[in-house]
Amino acid sequence: MRMARMSMDENADEIEKHSSRRRLLRQMAGVSLALPFAPWKALPVWAQVPAQRTNRRRKEPASLPPLAAALSPEDDQFLDDLERSSFLFFWEQANPQTGLIKDRCNVRINDTGVVASIASTGFGLTAICIAEKRGFLSHQDARLRVIATLVFLWRKLPTHRGFFFHFANINTGERIWDSEVSSVDTAILLCGILTCRQHFQDRDIIELAHAIFDRVDWTWLSEDTTLLPHGWTPEMGFLPYKWDYYSELMMIYLLGMGSSSHPLRPEAWSAWKRTTFEYDGLRYIGSFAPLFVHQYSQAWFDFRHKRDKYADYFQNSATATEVHRRFCMELGRSFPDYSDELWGITASDSDKGYVIWGGPPAMGPIDGTVVPAAPGGSLPFLPEATMRVLKNIKSRYPQAWSRYGFVDAFNPSKKWYDTDIVGIDTGITMLMAEHLRTNFVWETFMKNPEAQRGMTNAGFKPYTPTPPPAP
Repeated sequence: MRMARMSMDENADEIEKHSSRRRLLRQMAGVSLALPFAPWKALPVWAQVPAQRTNRRRKEPASLPPLAAALSPEDDQFLDDLERSSFLFFWEQANPQTGLIKDRCNVRINDTGVVASIASTGFGLTAICIAEKRGFLSHQDARLRVIATLVFLWRKLPTHRGFFFHFANINTGERIWDSEVSSVDTAILLCGILTCRQHFQDRDIIELAHAIFDRVDWTWLSEDTTLLPHGWTPEMGFLPYKWDYYSELMMIYLLGMGSSSHPLRPEAWSAWKRTTFEYDGLRYIGSFAPLFVHQYSQAWFDFRHKRDKYADYFQNSATATEVHRRFCMELGRSFPDYSDELWGITASDSDKGYVIWGGPPAMGPIDGTVVPAAPGGSLPFLPEATMRVLKNIKSRYPQAWSRYGFVDAFNPSKKWYDTDIVGIDTGITMLMAEHLRTNFVWETFMKNPEAQRGMTNAGFKPYTPTPPPAP
């Protein structure tokens, strides 16, 4: 199937939709709005100044609320419906012969687009494991789809030193839009592959997964630096941007350090910066980036009850989610739709195109848009608060729900609802929903020796977290 010819304007719009989140984030760096919110500041990681509470319109505890108790039958059914719907995207918007999954699709029409992404495919492979475990599809159908995908990835999809190009034609695997060989998107794909290897315990899947993972040459990526580059292109070589600040980078470094064929040096784990931020008396390691940077690595790596010499990253993500919730509450002064039952901004579509936005501090042209993947991707970090938002969206804003679950974004004040499903946003929501219900994905993925080796080499040790003080 050949891609339909587009006009120059249409082609530009399509490229913008599929632009790397990281590329847009670099362009947006430093952009913020002068909106009212509680005083925020970035501190050096070693800062030890006692946190000061600030005067806010609405008094809330500086400490984090405790996690939710066991899910009610109603909540569990809601999450089951969410997972079933989300899984359909990964099953139906894939080519069964190649296993590649669309980067996005317009759920309101018969979408005939051919742009697949390796990140969407990585989330999709994990989604198949969840679906097989929960009985959404048969073991045989799941196994055959996984094998078809791994065979194509091993034999036909173009690679460089084992790393994959970001975007590919869903039918042929051909590189699209001169996209980069992507370190983070390859990492997401590898996480999905390793999940399948452990879940199915099938000889063909095990052999293919080993071959694909061991082909990745992490030493090439780190040949001249302990800070890994974002990617590489045949035309320009390595991209000039490095994974140098806390973000979704953790999965890249941990996978590389867990490799038995081409391992990263252990000192790579300490090379990137961990800047401490403070907001409303809460401190956490972060960066000038949307909420998704606190979610993606923890879709597979289990950081619960573990810490390295720097942090408990699970609790760090919980704190960052609570900070984002409070930030949105303050934005409610400018955008009245934001409330304790409706909040969440992260990289997403908007009525004016794809936008990198979030906070604190406020970044991007925030306009009242709500992104379901923001609370959805943080379900295990702040269960009660995120469940409240997602259930509210589904019940009060039916146009934000589709055959494949939540559309990527919507704006209640503008009465704008996205037509598109974005694979990585649907994927992070589905995986985190399963984390809230069971430990299946974490337990399955963490059985991989690569994951265990990576965390050991990074210096992670088990510990018992101190419960947050009562409000």
